[in-house]
Amino acid sequence: MDHSRNSKQLKQPNMKKSIVILLLSVISITAGAQSLYMTKAGKVSFNSRSSVEKIEADNNEVSSVINTQTGDMVFAILLKSFHFDRALMEEHFNENYVESDKFPKSTFKGKISNLSAINFTKDGNYPAVVEGDLTMHGVTKKVSSNGTLTVKAGKIAAYAKFSVKLKDFDISIPSLVADKISQDIDIIVDCKYDPKS
Repeated sequence: MDHSRNSKQLKQPNMKKSIVILLLSVISITAGAQSLYMTKAGKVSFNSRSSVEKIEADNNEVSSVINTQTGDMVFAILLKSFHFDRALMEEHFNENYVESDKFPKSTFKGKISNLSAINFTKDGNYPAVVEGDLTMHGVTKKVSSNGTLTVKAGKIAAYAKFSVKLKDFDISIPSLVADKISQDIDIIVDCKYDPKS
């Protein structure tokens, strides 16, 4: 019996629970009950397109909270929850690139900078600009992204696409596969939020 595998499986849900508690504590200090929206099943995808190979991965277990009163947005992503088409790619991603045993999660803490242009009480699609700090691989960088917030029937959906440079986060690509992996990675955020009950 593989006890180490069982212990890993037990740790994962506990880490997810602690991430949600952390997000709520970070964002809810100034929030009224009606202004908090959250998800524990948001989707973040990324792809690397080079002339040789296209690499894609999806994570459908992203935790995020929005405070519609202040515009605060927080995301937490467990890196081992990214899944690839090929198991070997997933293994290389976790062991060689993001070193997910050492840096298990990536976080974003920021704000909707054009909050006054968004009416969270009225159904519609609203262009949104989000700025904040992205932490990955132990490095924190300022990022900014244009996206869309959709308000419908008391729920919120967020969509954005932006690029990051791997070297900005001290993620190096071995020269052996340098032609297969782009230094610029496209990140797609697609999350659906419910009011926090």
